[in-house]
Amino acid sequence: MSVGERPPPPVSSSPPPSPAAPASAKADTGALQASGSTTVAPVASDAAEALKAKGLNVTVATQGGSAGGISQLGTGQIEIALSSKPLADKDHKAYPDADFVITQIGADAVGVIITKEVADGGVKSLSKAQVQGLFEGRISNWKEVGGPDLQVFVYDKEPGRGTREVLDKFVYGKGEPPAPPQSANYAVVGGNTETRNKLKSTRGSIAPLSTGFIDGHSDLVAVPLDGIAPTMANVASGKYPMTRPLYMITNGQPKGATKQYIDYILSAEGQKLLPKHGYLTRQQMGL
Repeated sequence: MSVGERPPPPVSSSPPPSPAAPASAKADTGALQASGSTTVAPVASDAAEALKAKGLNVTVATQGGSAGGISQLGTGQIEIALSSKPLADKDHKAYPDADFVITQIGADAVGVIITKEVADGGVKSLSKAQVQGLFEGRISNWKEVGGPDLQVFVYDKEPGRGTREVLDKFVYGKGEPPAPPQSANYAVVGGNTETRNKLKSTRGSIAPLSTGFIDGHSDLVAVPLDGIAPTMANVASGKYPMTRPLYMITNGQPKGATKQYIDYILSAEGQKLLPKHGYLTRQQMGL
């Protein structure tokens, strides 16, 4: 052996040890998987944390919003789809072997959110026709609806998001919305947190967003629609037009750990999680 060479390692008859699994993989082993709506996710995450002490392991994700959760449930990737929109005929056709069972855990108001600068500048309410004109790009300056001389920037939700469907139902009813405007002042966003961040960083912006996500953010305003504000009373009574149910969807009747998890959210203790995020409980909705 020449100078500088290392001696060969000793020969062993034992096989080398297997590499350790990453901590995250170990943590996820056997976990109940819930995924979907970024609106339902905060409640789902709080419930998962509360049940952790009881030995129930639940992971919560928000891949693709409500539509993504339904797709993952239909293909057997998860146990619970989080959804802020009802199932559609296309969902049943896409996954004919799935036995979708819906459990409503509460309700939420979708707001047409504008910046405080725009509200203070004179926009105190918007009509359905004005909302349509804004999102279609036909109204491009806030002064056209009584606001400041400031360009409108629209942040819209991507198709399949529950928030987008609520807005479309309010504006178009059962009709199909037109193609998005070809405008430099129009962009598509994903989840609720991303939408809120875009609104806060863009002057003159507007977007559909769960009203619970602007609690504590005084620079954003949920503008009344046809004079009706998204208050808890107006949402519970159905007077406010952009209200949506919040669902947990399973493939078949919930059982085992899935049932334990959903039953907790439906319990008196679990229902306290909804107002914490600006949502209405089942009792408030008369369920």
